[in-house]
Amino acid sequence: MPILSADYKPNIFLRNGHINTIYPSLFRRPTLVSFERKRIETQDDDFLDVDFLKAGSRKIVILCHGLEGNSSSKYIQGTSGILHSNGYDVAAMNYRFCSGEINRQYRTYHSGETEDLHTVVGEVLPYYDEVYLVGFSLGGNIVLKYLGDGIYPLDSKLKASVGISVLVDLYGAALELSKLKNRLYTRRFLKTLFKKMRLKDEQYPSKIDLNRLKEVKNLIDFDDHFTSVINGFSDARDYYSQCNSKQFLANIKIPTLIINALDDPFLSDSCYPTEEASKNKYLNLMSPKYGGHVGFFYPRSEYLWNEEQILKFIDKY
Repeated sequence: MPILSADYKPNIFLRNGHINTIYPSLFRRPTLVSFERKRIETQDDDFLDVDFLKAGSRKIVILCHGLEGNSSSKYIQGTSGILHSNGYDVAAMNYRFCSGEINRQYRTYHSGETEDLHTVVGEVLPYYDEVYLVGFSLGGNIVLKYLGDGIYPLDSKLKASVGISVLVDLYGAALELSKLKNRLYTRRFLKTLFKKMRLKDEQYPSKIDLNRLKEVKNLIDFDDHFTSVINGFSDARDYYSQCNSKQFLANIKIPTLIINALDDPFLSDSCYPTEEASKNKYLNLMSPKYGGHVGFFYPRSEYLWNEEQILKFIDKY
């Protein structure tokens, strides 16, 4: 499909990728939605906590959050609100160990974990005529990989998908995040990830080498010593190469929109799949000049610009 133009024009204050990333995270006050939590048991004797917002619709949108997010993240709350108020039911995923309770199994969530998304899709299919997928950052990579990697059969009720600030090239994004300019984000992620590893060590004594935490300076180090080991990859590079969604974009066969801002501090140049979008009639790429990482803030507006684009795109199908 042609590369789509974007009409997001923020004020001067927000024409900085870092400011647009941080400001809504700190100061946005979305109207909180009242989710109804359902625990879904998985085939490997684990569980997924999924938060539902129901409007009596036959259409549902499954939301996939980013790294160390959950259903209470402001971008999930805001997106749930705009979709629900426009007639959609919502299922907001909480990945394993992201709902506030440690999961049972040794394994954790990661950027290529499509099995759990497939489980949630299967859970809602009997009750809906149309299913849509929306993912943010890491969650966007999960959605796109799920749609293109061919591991699971895709039901015809899957109608469209949207990815916001998607790390389609995991290694490229990891290198970008390891730069000095992104030290603040890295520290924030590692703080909660370290805590989770200590809890996993208590749950599974002697399986995790906590001494390796001293060697972790960035997310590549963490993925090398922990994410890859826990989830069956040989190292971080093996994990990234198997799980990046960019290699699967050509296989996507439902209408899909990717919105990646050009000033996103998390994204490398390789995270803008212009060539892939130009060759796949189902794939639409929108790269506004501004927006930051899951930012796209609109002052004095109930919803963010990207949330309005999600609704507009899904409404078409």
